[in-house]
Amino acid sequence: MALRTIREIGDDVLKKPCKEVKEMTGRLKVLIDDMLETMYDADGVGLAAPQVGILKRIVVIDVGDGPIVLVNPKIVATDGEQTGQEGCLSVPGKCGDVTRPNYVKVVALNEEMEPVEIEGTELLARALCHEIDHLDGHLFVEKVIGKLREVTYEDEEE
Repeated sequence: MALRTIREIGDDVLKKPCKEVKEMTGRLKVLIDDMLETMYDADGVGLAAPQVGILKRIVVIDVGDGPIVLVNPKIVATDGEQTGQEGCLSVPGKCGDVTRPNYVKVVALNEEMEPVEIEGTELLARALCHEIDHLDGHLFVEKVIGKLREVTYEDEEE
């Protein structure tokens, strides 16, 4: 496993839609392991492949319940609404308020290319939406209500 460089806002790769994964290869398994290691090292709760420069539809998430790996994820149902502070490893030092669904249901493939379904509320729902947006070339800053703010130490403790 190795740490990958996280691409930051302004890098064109973050604006490009990702390609569907047709088959799991050894290189993609290494990518997934590297993405998890990179996410944990950066104290993130999610990371999408384009954030490390790879235009594949792969995301990793861990909101505190263990790692989730999703290949070709699609949101198939949403419900409710939540507005809360959001940040991104590709937009360091900044945060902003974003409205997202409070419940999300996603279908995807796991690392073994087997179908999986995941349902999430609150933080997990927010993370799923945020990371899947990356796969379509979108950053949370496009959805911020009001202005971006500097992340303060108190914000990080929430």
